[in-house]
Amino acid sequence: MYGKSLPRAVLLILGVQLTALWPAAAVEIYTSRVLEAVNGTDVRLKCTFSSFAPVGDALTVTWNFRPQDGGSEQFVFYYHMDPFKPLTGRFKDRVVWDGNPERYDASIILWKLQFDDNGTYTCQVKNPPDVDGLIGEIRLSVVQTVRFSEIYFLALIIGSACALMVIVVIVVVLFQHLRKRRWAERAHKVVEIQSNEEEKLNQEKKVAVYLEDTD
Repeated sequence: MYGKSLPRAVLLILGVQLTALWPAAAVEIYTSRVLEAVNGTDVRLKCTFSSFAPVGDALTVTWNFRPQDGGSEQFVFYYHMDPFKPLTGRFKDRVVWDGNPERYDASIILWKLQFDDNGTYTCQVKNPPDVDGLIGEIRLSVVQTVRFSEIYFLALIIGSACALMVIVVIVVVLFQHLRKRRWAERAHKVVEIQSNEEEKLNQEKKVAVYLEDTD
């Protein structure tokens, strides 16, 4: 009696544990969180995800938008086996699917940015049985011109320092070259003066010998 009930009890305990662990396997969303783009350009709203369950035909992706100045949430895009664009509203004919479920990518592209596109874009992915999880957010700021970030500023400093070092090296090489050239010219002049003096002395000796012979 106890021999038969023991395996059942073990299976029951394992079943309870697996049931308790299953909700923890939720979809995780990854986004840039903060994004800045220039007015009139196109921008890619990147959203990737991870899921405990394999990606299948039940996968759904929902994009929504909350304006920065307040107001109700607006529909942006929906994907379920095929992309479904908005037929009305501000995003009509301005948003396209750029994701790949096989690569766990649920990104979209927003065309022709406008200043009133400022706000928060949410990306929600459901991959049954993984339907729980946090919703990814991207806070988009549409600006007239892109401001220099710390990375650009650091790159500018490094580039300027490299250019300065190159200039210094060139100046040092030119200075050494000119210095060697001057030393060479001086040495040539010294040799030329010495040769002239030796030739003058030889001429004087010849004259002296000639005078002695004539006497």
